Amino acid sequence: MKQVLIVILLVGGFFGASAQAKRIVADKIIAQVGDKIILQSDVTNALSDLKRQAQGQDNVTLPTECQILEGQLIQKALVLQAQKDSLTVSDDEIENEMENRIRKYIASYGSKEVLEEIAGKSVYQIKEDFKEAMKEQKLADQMRGKIVDNIKMTPTEVKAFYNKTPKDSLPFYESEMEVSTIVVQPKANKDVEEYVSKQLYDYKKQVESGAKKFEQLVKFYSEDPGKTENGGQYNLNRNDKNMWDPAFLSGAFRLKEGQISGIIKSKFGLHIIQMVSRAGDDAVVRHILRIPPVADEEINEAKAKLDTIRKNLIDGNINFGAAVSKYSDDEGSKFSAGAVTGRDGSSFITLDQVDKEMVIALKDMKPGTYSKPQVFTDERGSKKVRIIYLKNRTEPHRENLKEDYNRIASRALEGKKSDILEKWFKEHIPTYYISIDKQYENCSSLEEWRKAQLAEKN
Repeated sequence: MKQVLIVILLVGGFFGASAQAKRIVADKIIAQVGDKIILQSDVTNALSDLKRQAQGQDNVTLPTECQILEGQLIQKALVLQAQKDSLTVSDDEIENEMENRIRKYIASYGSKEVLEEIAGKSVYQIKEDFKEAMKEQKLADQMRGKIVDNIKMTPTEVKAFYNKTPKDSLPFYESEMEVSTIVVQPKANKDVEEYVSKQLYDYKKQVESGAKKFEQLVKFYSEDPGKTENGGQYNLNRNDKNMWDPAFLSGAFRLKEGQISGIIKSKFGLHIIQMVSRAGDDAVVRHILRIPPVADEEINEAKAKLDTIRKNLIDGNINFGAAVSKYSDDEGSKFSAGAVTGRDGSSFITLDQVDKEMVIALKDMKPGTYSKPQVFTDERGSKKVRIIYLKNRTEPHRENLKEDYNRIASRALEGKKSDILEKWFKEHIPTYYISIDKQYENCSSLEEWRKAQLAEKN
């Protein structure tokens, strides 16, 4: 049980609307915990979902049916205990989570219609079918949190955990850095913006007159890097205010179906938006993005501004975090003091995780120093200027307590939580009515559950 206890809980909460076009017709109960039953289709469909989601990915290890069933048993036991402990989940919480899941699947499949076609049912039916499963998942998460969320690790425990690990099993880390930036986005002058705006108005007239289709103009003129994948089409929800630029979202929801907006200015550039379809707070839109080019004059102004900020940092007149908050145009990093994070969210990154311009700047920097203002092009094709702060740099090394304490502590904490969960289940499994179908009698991971089943019979 210990090997899958943490991870397999996620399987029990997989959202069945992820394209289960061929559900099992002949079904049967294969397990039961208390009054909670598990169907053969629960296991088979969960495994099918996992296989579908893993398509095209390398080195993905899928759980076995035995492990999936164990995850289902674990979830049912946690739900039973949550009900005994009077834990609750509100209808609003379930509805909000369902809405979020549906929006993710619509974004994944391209439209609500495609999702409904693949699922073989309407979005309303999908929600109704999986409300109870969502409630169980939420209750199980709450119960797991009640068991382990207050668990802490002392430095002594972390050291003991580290000392128990064979030295040749400790991971080896390449050179890593802690890097932060202050980013300034040069603003195009008004004449350039007006010129680009006139071009966008011309695109709008071409579509409204029937001379061109909006999709054709997206292909030829839009500077949205995502257009090659989605043709400039997006699924919006009025409440997704953290995901979309406010001006873009507001402008889109002022439109009627088929209507094309006037010029909308967002932090990404200038847009015209076409409303494809709308249902309440959900909408499908297309857009054309144009990024007004900035001239050398605007770039030099941004450089001069950052030169002044850099001098104040070096002179100690302001600290880096305060400078980020006051001057940086990168909204995404303002609350992390400008930190550049890795793919796993860690503040320690390797050179292969940053752009080429930053690699060049970091090459000759020493910890505690600031780069000169550097022009770079972001992932959306916009020219920006930044200064880079190299906070720390490690040498290639085998994991150790001095340099990697947080990583070790995190692993130690997960191990401790796993031990406590395993102990909790060993104590509580015998208190539930357990039934497991004979077809799973060779699953070694279900040993504790079968013991409880046999004890029940005796």
